[in-house]
Amino acid sequence: MGREFVEIFDEWVHTYDDSVNGKDVEYKDVFVKYNEILQAVADVATGPVVEFGVGTGNLTEKLLSRGLKVVGVEPNRAMREVTAEKIADLTLIDGDFLEFKVGITPQSFVSSYAFHHLTDVEKARAFQIYAEQLPTGGKVIFADTLFDSEMAKQEIIAFEQKRGHANLVEDLNREYYTTVPVMEKLITDAGFTVEFSKMNNYVFLIDATKK
Repeated sequence: MGREFVEIFDEWVHTYDDSVNGKDVEYKDVFVKYNEILQAVADVATGPVVEFGVGTGNLTEKLLSRGLKVVGVEPNRAMREVTAEKIADLTLIDGDFLEFKVGITPQSFVSSYAFHHLTDVEKARAFQIYAEQLPTGGKVIFADTLFDSEMAKQEIIAFEQKRGHANLVEDLNREYYTTVPVMEKLITDAGFTVEFSKMNNYVFLIDATKK
């Protein structure tokens, strides 16, 4: 995960759950069907699972409810503390999408609302790492903000600007949101097949399977 964004979550840690549950009007459209999106990720995963960007543990809980073994990877200390209080006996380490020592052989890598913290070059490198660690048929299941095209991204930014959503516009311009065609190429170049499912106006489910 792009470590330059880690401190942002010191501010988000106490309000994140309110935001994902629709209480922050500015981000409401980003989190439409939030629980369905997390469930869609959890439903595809097989264990053992490595979850990147655990945050406050919402996806983690859905994975554990399916009886899956989960190791959580979270670079933000405050988020790790919140999740450790919420979920007893969870193995939770300081790490990110590119650097992690989990001590298991994963069958799935999963994440929600976090992969955009990597540049496209870093995203490609991440999938190369996952390909090295997964067995044939292993999964990478990420839910993240993607756009159908660069034009579609700019249209959304202009739309949110007109709505006066300055914080969301800042996020969209600052972080590394990419397009479906770019994501598809970097994933298939790493030796995966991939399917994209649009979950809301911002978020796609990325379901990649190692060949």
